[in-house]
Amino acid sequence: MSFLRRVAGKLGIEVASASRNPIRVFLLDDDTRRHEWFAKRFAKDHLDVACNVAEAIALLGSSSYDAIFLDHDLLPEHYNSIVPDDEQTGYAIAAWLAERPDQQATASILIHTRNADGALRMAERLRLAGRQAEYIPFPLLTQKIDIYRRS
Repeated sequence: MSFLRRVAGKLGIEVASASRNPIRVFLLDDDTRRHEWFAKRFAKDHLDVACNVAEAIALLGSSSYDAIFLDHDLLPEHYNSIVPDDEQTGYAIAAWLAERPDQQATASILIHTRNADGALRMAERLRLAGRQAEYIPFPLLTQKIDIYRRS
């Protein structure tokens, strides 16, 4: 079953193999190169992009998404921060979602950061709240999405 079919299936939507309805994708990432990568990957879908925590909360609180992609380290000043999970990282969004089970309840949550430690803390926070979240290092994300599409 494809990645898109899995997302649609979670929503109770059947997608024809020749064509499908666009899905709604949310991306939290501060890297414009990744914005372009996701825009190409999901060109036939609706993609909303947030670069920081405030934008992310505004979008996640006002729209419904099928897939949510979260980065941990946001803004260059956090890349070498001694505080691992401050309110300016993707962890803040993981915590926000964990505290609001009614928000984005059916969305697939994928954490795509290169920061493995941060990603594991985000996934744990979401899982402890009963959410399903998966960590996929960004270099492996293309492969993971392709596996979803083939299966």
